[in-house]
Amino acid sequence: MNSQQEQFLNLKTYPARLKAEEAAWFLGFTAYEIPILVAEGLLKPLGRPPASGVKYFATAVLEDLRRDAKWLARASDCIVEYWRHRNDKKTAHREHAHGAPLPELLKPLAPAAGAPPRHLVAAGE
Repeated sequence: MNSQQEQFLNLKTYPARLKAEEAAWFLGFTAYEIPILVAEGLLKPLGRPPASGVKYFATAVLEDLRRDAKWLARASDCIVEYWRHRNDKKTAHREHAHGAPLPELLKPLAPAAGAPPRHLVAAGE
């Protein structure tokens, strides 16, 4: 936890609206997970901010959400599912780009014809 985060979390009274990073600290998520929760409709920023603009969140709403165990479970599942999907896409892309699934690339090669078995070859040869 950095000092800025620690100072924020030790405030006796929070501001009425929080930036995305502060909302993440307040809810126990990371700053990069907030856009995921917004995209999935689990968090709603105040007003109608532009796509690339600063997003603010109502502290009163965040207080309710942080006490809601069902919402926290859904939000956590959403983050897990997001990364599972991203990793599956990355694996599928890798398999497609190389023409073979990764596990097949890691299989040991068959010894050349007439070569001694691997366990009989001295180290360093």
